[in-house]
Amino acid sequence: MVAVAILAAGRGTRMRSDLPKVLHTLGGHSLVERVLDSCSLLDLDRQIVIIGYQGEKVKQALSHRQGVEFVEQTEQLGTGHAVQQVMSSLEGYQGDLLVLNGDAPLLRPETLQKLVATHQTKQNAATLLTANLPNPQGYGRVFCNGDNLVSHIIEDRDCNIAQKQNRRVNAGIYCFNWQKLAESLPKLSTDNDQQEYYLTEVVDYLNPVMAFDAEDFRETRGINDRQQLSAAYDILQARIKEDWMKAGVTMIDPSSITIDEDVQLEPDVILEPQTHLRGNTTIATGSRIGPGSLIENSQIGTNVSVLYSVVTDAEVAANSRIGPYSHLRGGVKLGESCRVGNFVEIKKTTIGANTNMAHLSYLGDATLGDNVNIGAGTITANYDGKQKHPTTIKQGTKTGSNSVLVAPVTLGENVTVAAGSVVTQNVNDNALVVARSRQKEIPNWNDQE
Repeated sequence: MVAVAILAAGRGTRMRSDLPKVLHTLGGHSLVERVLDSCSLLDLDRQIVIIGYQGEKVKQALSHRQGVEFVEQTEQLGTGHAVQQVMSSLEGYQGDLLVLNGDAPLLRPETLQKLVATHQTKQNAATLLTANLPNPQGYGRVFCNGDNLVSHIIEDRDCNIAQKQNRRVNAGIYCFNWQKLAESLPKLSTDNDQQEYYLTEVVDYLNPVMAFDAEDFRETRGINDRQQLSAAYDILQARIKEDWMKAGVTMIDPSSITIDEDVQLEPDVILEPQTHLRGNTTIATGSRIGPGSLIENSQIGTNVSVLYSVVTDAEVAANSRIGPYSHLRGGVKLGESCRVGNFVEIKKTTIGANTNMAHLSYLGDATLGDNVNIGAGTITANYDGKQKHPTTIKQGTKTGSNSVLVAPVTLGENVTVAAGSVVTQNVNDNALVVARSRQKEIPNWNDQE
């Protein structure tokens, strides 16, 4: 049996933000949500988040998570004081308690799984996650015997020269036998410089206490300021991109590419420089994205190219070409083998296969059939100042350059719209529609005074 308590009560003053520190985002998810996700390989009985500063915002941010409980720490008097707040909630609990920091978002689920397994196999009273830092200056050192049993923890300022050579530090992440911890928590004192209750003090009352080293010390990093948040993002991105390249994705310049964790890529996808993939995006095999493109919450089919363009909340079918400088948004569904070209914007529109719109056009709230050709400068005038209206363009229809389709309007099959027309009424199949004033020429105009 395992419960988790996440310390998420602090403000994080070094973030210089009114937002609680644990709600700052890293790669599309809040810090505290990433900490919860790091427990994904554990069979948890309880999930407790200890809140304080702007706790209602933290509750709201996690309202979509099933089974999360909240305990309030009205005063922030240290890590030990925070864990004391769960004593009434866990009264009579017989399992182990995993204590995590809400600002440590880089923990791998595999690391916590191994930490808990070691704790339970060894029947420890407490197991500390430790890290061997290249430069441990400023961190308290953890001293162990040959079996990794902790003998003592010494703060950096109290270490002598020899002790400072020890690179093993306490990561502030623990797995406790809850009953033994509950007996020790009331013994905590504030006899320290900060006059706070430190959780590390319980090590003095528990036995045995074991250290468990993280394989990658970077996992244990906490976030205290914007610089550390940026450094954590670099670490997260390096992980994500390394995994995708091992899975068969080509990245021309990985350092210029960013990919959210929820993105799914198939083998033989090519990501050009300055490509950014966000949210619930999927990209199928053979597609080439970028350079200079943003894809967000969109599904891209096989063998699609997206060049210098933005695609958000859209579906793009196989063999289509987008860009340069196109914008698809707001529920666009683009059929197979379509061409969306220079400076074309499409919003909330469904488009059939083999349809082309190559230049300088806007399509909004429209439905297009197969084999439609949209001439340069074609606009659907879908907004009357109060409401949006639909435009329907059926298969085989062609619009001439600089046409305006004033919605609501329907163009039938195989219609040809003459260049420069302003179409305000429905058009029947197979018709040519000319909706412009007759050209008038006034001779000798420049000779008049």
